Amino acid sequence: MQTRVNKIAAALQDKAVDALLVLQLENRFYLSGFTGDAGALLVTAGQSYIITDFRYIEQAREQSPHLEIIKIDTTLEDALANLTGRLNLHVLGFEADYISFKFYDTLRDKLGEVILRPVEGMVEQLRLIKDKDELVAIVKAMSLLDEGFQHICGFIKPGVSERTVALELEMFMRLRGAEKTAFPFIVASGARAALPHGEASVKAIGQGEAITLDFGVVVDNYHSDMTRTVSLGAPSAKIREIYGIVLKAQLAGLAAVKAGVPASAVDKAARDVITSYGYGEYFGHSTGHGVGLAVHEGPGLSSRDATVLREGMVVTVEPGVYLPGIGGVRIEDSVVVEQYGCRLLTSSPKNRLIEL
Repeated sequence: MQTRVNKIAAALQDKAVDALLVLQLENRFYLSGFTGDAGALLVTAGQSYIITDFRYIEQAREQSPHLEIIKIDTTLEDALANLTGRLNLHVLGFEADYISFKFYDTLRDKLGEVILRPVEGMVEQLRLIKDKDELVAIVKAMSLLDEGFQHICGFIKPGVSERTVALELEMFMRLRGAEKTAFPFIVASGARAALPHGEASVKAIGQGEAITLDFGVVVDNYHSDMTRTVSLGAPSAKIREIYGIVLKAQLAGLAAVKAGVPASAVDKAARDVITSYGYGEYFGHSTGHGVGLAVHEGPGLSSRDATVLREGMVVTVEPGVYLPGIGGVRIEDSVVVEQYGCRLLTSSPKNRLIEL
């Protein structure tokens, strides 16, 4: 982690700041390893610091041996004012898209002559490329999804509620090492499958209904994400039709993923397939997103994201079609971007609509 801190420290001059205040939890962990609920990281061109209260001092010493630990005696703002004064800092950078106005206003008053300067994307840009240790954790988290999918396909029966399915799926993966869920699981059956984010409800799953299962877990602080659509018995002809279309779109998206390709090109590859079949208006979200310390992070595989994909990025490819009153289909895999393509991290079957 010291190498990561050094990269930020080396970039401070380019941002015209003397130090960077890091409060966003994933960014703070990425640079420090500190997982306490309260605290801040201050990166300077020389020494860098974890600032936290009495409850987390020993934890910070254990998790962040490469950083100096500063104890908060009153408030974080007071501690920062004391530290910036001691270090003779003139310009303090902060995460523009994270801190509240109230915190900014209080800190500005406490810092006196120190200039507060908003900075965007310094840590997030480093986080785009996953190193070997990060990929090990992500692969562990992804493998649990494949195990969970196999298990839950044998569990779903007519009359079982969506919420019961979600609970069973979570319990199964938690018992096998998941720290927590990455997000509230989506278990959406029948007409509810037309809701792209249809969190599990009390609805009972009926015979012949399609079921969208979108789920992810956290292992060693890293997230996973996968979606499969299955059917409880024989599906309707319409569901079978759109499943085939979404599968073609997803395979086209996966084929487009490789280093050097703009993220928007992956979105276009998948979206063009769905549009060519006349369902473009029923695919209203982006084709994918980055996965790592957050389940949704950069890059975004959308028409608006021109980020050039690079080796070591981890992204999802998840097109879908959602027909109000009928149902929907989404298929999602997470992949590592490689030089000439991508490597699947989720391998659950999808080449046909599974009938349970």
